[in-house]
Amino acid sequence: MRFSDIIGLEDTKQQLIAAVKSNHVAHAQLFFGSEGSANLALALAFATYINCTNQSDSDSCGTCASCTKIDKLVHPDVQFIFPVSSTKKVTGKSVVSSSYMNEWRSFILNNPYSGIEQWSASYGAENKQSNISKEESRNIIKNLSLKAFEAEYKIMLIWLPEFMHPSAANGILKILEEPPKKTIFLLVTNDYEKLLTTILSRCQLLKIRSFYEAEVAKNLEEKQGVDPQKAAKIAALAEGNLSKASALIDEIEEDAHKIFRDWMRLCWTKNFTELSMMSDIFSSMNKTTQLMLFQYGLNMMREALISKMATINEVKLNEEEKSFVGNFGKALSLPVLEKISEELNRGQYHLGRNASSKILFMDMSLSIGRLMSSK
Repeated sequence: MRFSDIIGLEDTKQQLIAAVKSNHVAHAQLFFGSEGSANLALALAFATYINCTNQSDSDSCGTCASCTKIDKLVHPDVQFIFPVSSTKKVTGKSVVSSSYMNEWRSFILNNPYSGIEQWSASYGAENKQSNISKEESRNIIKNLSLKAFEAEYKIMLIWLPEFMHPSAANGILKILEEPPKKTIFLLVTNDYEKLLTTILSRCQLLKIRSFYEAEVAKNLEEKQGVDPQKAAKIAALAEGNLSKASALIDEIEEDAHKIFRDWMRLCWTKNFTELSMMSDIFSSMNKTTQLMLFQYGLNMMREALISKMATINEVKLNEEEKSFVGNFGKALSLPVLEKISEELNRGQYHLGRNASSKILFMDMSLSIGRLMSSK
């Protein structure tokens, strides 16, 4: 992974490069970003740059022995710790990162923006709680007691330290505060508030922003070959989360507009028989598709609100969507559009907390219908 592989975040890249150039690299750094951000990708690119033998002012060379090995996640002086759980093949004290390295390499090389759920699914532990055990802390101390094999710096990258067992976290406090010479810890977290304060106090915090919508779209186009129009729609739904955006390539329904349009028409006419049938269809969808339908609806409400005060977005919307947004904006007042948006937000919230999708959809339909009657 090189900085050039990451779209956007130029200021953060330059900050990391400047730290290396000025020889001010903290011995323990905490890369904090929400799920789907570039926190892990930046940590990997930073590790690559630190040990590159032919650095430029903007990136690692990508061709030296160190770059080549780190790019494949096989460099002996760059080690990885990450949450794991037992499986049918791996149990007991063997439940440590080193037992899952082949799966880890495949997982990260395929998509460095993925989260814990995708990781658990990739090695067959979907329904088990992953963590970083006390046994892992012993391995960290043991591995870092050895001298670097071939690189100038020995790097220990810990992904999602918030899943670290308290005894494991306490077990690495001393070495985290006073690591061996030319040893660097890179901790990558989605929720630093869950970390022990004793861990936080030993790390330099680097906050990584989420991707901008345009950056998500560009990533989908250039890295995953998605059609520009589809990429723009997915980016609008992904909310800066590249992991979610990648999932939506397969999950998003091409007829999302048709489903939402028909739903709103049934709410308008209060066709309860059809709404009941639609609630059955909605409940048969997978959860991701359900959430994305609500998010698509929120996007349409936003565009309808904008249409009442400004020109309809010519880039994001196709002709059918522009017609729908225009008519919707004309038919309903600003307060009603805002309240429908609140209903869709409410739906997302409760669906994310495992509410009955069938009951929730019908309840929302009735509420939206009443709001439309007030106009």
